[in-house]
Amino acid sequence: MIGVGDMTFKAKFFDELTPAELYEILRSRSEIFMLEQDIRCQDMDGVDYQSRHCFLEEDGRVVGYLRAFYTDEERTTVQIGRALSLVHHRGIGRLLMQKSMEDIAYNLPCRKLTLHSQKHAEGFYQKCGFHTVSDEFLEAGVVHVTMEREICKK
Repeated sequence: MIGVGDMTFKAKFFDELTPAELYEILRSRSEIFMLEQDIRCQDMDGVDYQSRHCFLEEDGRVVGYLRAFYTDEERTTVQIGRALSLVHHRGIGRLLMQKSMEDIAYNLPCRKLTLHSQKHAEGFYQKCGFHTVSDEFLEAGVVHVTMEREICKK
């Protein structure tokens, strides 16, 4: 747990989350993906159980969140997903990515990070060191691209 201004960064595996943290994570995911972006898909897909959950809390609310998990048996690649900022234009996304990548390097050692970026967020992830490695594709009805970044040596 790291304090950042009025926000606190936390990173935990699923079994370490408190019921209140899990509730706030799911609440924020629902608020952004279902209510703000009108994405209709099964959010609770079972991947949460094997994920590292990285989030920023402010006054008990999860204001920034992502999950990270291995995508291969060799544990060389970690995928980031469900990334969100509840409040825009406050630097929450940048801070979340910075702190999360530090945590992932320590707790999920890998060679590469990958993510499916919504097309409108591609520039943000480029500023975080990711580069686009795919053509555009639809995921949950939204245009995405696959992006990658080298992170650390295993």
